[in-house]
Amino acid sequence: MSLAAETRRTAEEHPFLVTALRAGIVNYTAAARFLEVDGETDAIATALRRYAEELSAYETDSRDVRVRMESGIGSVDGDAEALLTVGEAAFAPDGGDGDHTAIVAAGAVDASALAAVLRRLSLEEITPIAAGVGEGSLLVVVDRLAGANALRAVEDALAAVPTE
Repeated sequence: MSLAAETRRTAEEHPFLVTALRAGIVNYTAAARFLEVDGETDAIATALRRYAEELSAYETDSRDVRVRMESGIGSVDGDAEALLTVGEAAFAPDGGDGDHTAIVAAGAVDASALAAVLRRLSLEEITPIAAGVGEGSLLVVVDRLAGANALRAVEDALAAVPTE
């Protein structure tokens, strides 16, 4: 495998690096040192620069959504009124303990929007309890105390969803 091909393959193992390459914000020499590729740092940096030139530019899209917060969400057993069910876990208003908050976004949402939301929540150090998307609805269940911060994070994420 050529050095260029090995560099691309290794870079693609780090999605954040590919995003940074698309955005044009990479120090190529530092990135070359970061990657575990056998070769001269300058040659790896050159391969990264050429790879970046072939990638589509990083762009974002603001989604047309309405975001709201619903408190008092709890775990329930197979409730038909559940807002979200993932495997055996179901979450509904006033269900069980009610120690969770749901952030609900309705409108132009899809898997890319959910990915952006999860990345943003991670940056805010908010760990979702459950999350899902389908047919124009996105829902994230968080700890009750994280609700207000999660709401702001979801709104911010949906204002700038990366396009592919």
